[in-house]
Amino acid sequence: MTIPEWPEFSNLPLDPDVEDWQQLSARLQKLLAAELAKAGAKPIWQPDANAEVMSSEALQGGLEDWMQHLLSAGFNPAHPGFMAYIPGGGLVTSALADWFVKTTNRYGTAQFASPYLARLEHRVIQTFAGWVGYDAEAAGVLTTGGSMANFTALVTARRAKLPENFLNGVLYCSDQAHHSVMKAANLAGFAKRNVHIVPTDAQFRMCVQPLREAIESDVAVGLTPFMVVASAGTTNTGSIDPLAEIAQVCQRHNLWYHVDGAYGGAFVITQEGQQKLVGMDQADSITLDPHKSLFLPYGTGCILVKDREALITAHEMRGDYMPDLDRDQAHLDPFSLSAELSREHRGLKIALPFMLHGVQAFREALEEKLVLGRRAWTGLQAIPRLTVLHSPDLTTVAFRLRNADSTDARNRELLERVNRRGRVFISGTVLDGEFALRISVLSHRTHATQVDHALEDISLSLAAMFET
Repeated sequence: MTIPEWPEFSNLPLDPDVEDWQQLSARLQKLLAAELAKAGAKPIWQPDANAEVMSSEALQGGLEDWMQHLLSAGFNPAHPGFMAYIPGGGLVTSALADWFVKTTNRYGTAQFASPYLARLEHRVIQTFAGWVGYDAEAAGVLTTGGSMANFTALVTARRAKLPENFLNGVLYCSDQAHHSVMKAANLAGFAKRNVHIVPTDAQFRMCVQPLREAIESDVAVGLTPFMVVASAGTTNTGSIDPLAEIAQVCQRHNLWYHVDGAYGGAFVITQEGQQKLVGMDQADSITLDPHKSLFLPYGTGCILVKDREALITAHEMRGDYMPDLDRDQAHLDPFSLSAELSREHRGLKIALPFMLHGVQAFREALEEKLVLGRRAWTGLQAIPRLTVLHSPDLTTVAFRLRNADSTDARNRELLERVNRRGRVFISGTVLDGEFALRISVLSHRTHATQVDHALEDISLSLAAMFET
């Protein structure tokens, strides 16, 4: 194997002086400002024209040319027409917080090392806990995203509800649960047979009666049900499971109740969201994903646990080289609450946007997205040849061609035609065994204009398909 050579754009020392640092920062700031200013004018998606990212062509220009080359292929989630997946586009104010944290490189994962940063992260957790209806005894940790949050919840539930030999345990989720739930179970030591899939109804929400029957059947054959994972906003359709009813089932059978609210949980700060998420506060743990419904950059997730002792017991472990601390203060040490020890501080990139924009700005943006989701749903229903597959609980709408026209090949062709027009980018999935298209509105840059562009481009693409 040949060791790749790296370009040398300058010969900066490892610790540049103030003037060099300011000049470099100014160059990158100018580049990034230009990128955001033209985000809507750049392609939403570009194919990989050069499989070798570090190609000789890319390295012949200067630093700015090379960094722009890194963004020249793939998705462009900062584009206002990006409605393919759920991440919300990224906030400059959050990126500034990361710049501050990573430049100073303070260790914010333990209170003894950086008390104010550790407490700041805890304050963010308290804010989220208050939003979902938890009290002051709740705890939580900021994660890289919903996948790690779901894994943390599952490990905590396993420790709280099962013996050391846990392979008789069974957890339940719907056929629309995020794949990270199955992945978390696998990483936590469970085989596929330990995860029982519960069917969903016509609106893609978990059916409660089959859940009850599955639990009772498993108990009868000597298995040990221990956890139910409900969805507060599925990835495919944004559907919200009947959270209050599932909570009653869990209480009756003494099961750990986890709500995956990576997509929809933050909508609880809106009046409409509070009504749709009734019962979420009864969960033992809740996943939130600020890099989705709070528009923050990738790498910003959260797990909340109602019983802080359960979270600490499942994760806390100290080495001899670490100071002795009061265990009552363990909830202030993020390393005591998760699998991670060395990691960047994550609280400031949430707190700074709250302080600079105000929480009301996030609330109003989410309210707008709910309106836009209904706008998309109404518009799709008015387009001949389309079948809308559900009414939206949140901001995602799935649809496909009608009747004889609705082959997988035809639906894939429609998706390709819409995206090829370049104004919007939507995605596909499989529902009830058939390929479907989906519009997901969840960027602070997406407004009514972009939703109308999507509807227009779908109509124009259909016309072109059936003219040929």
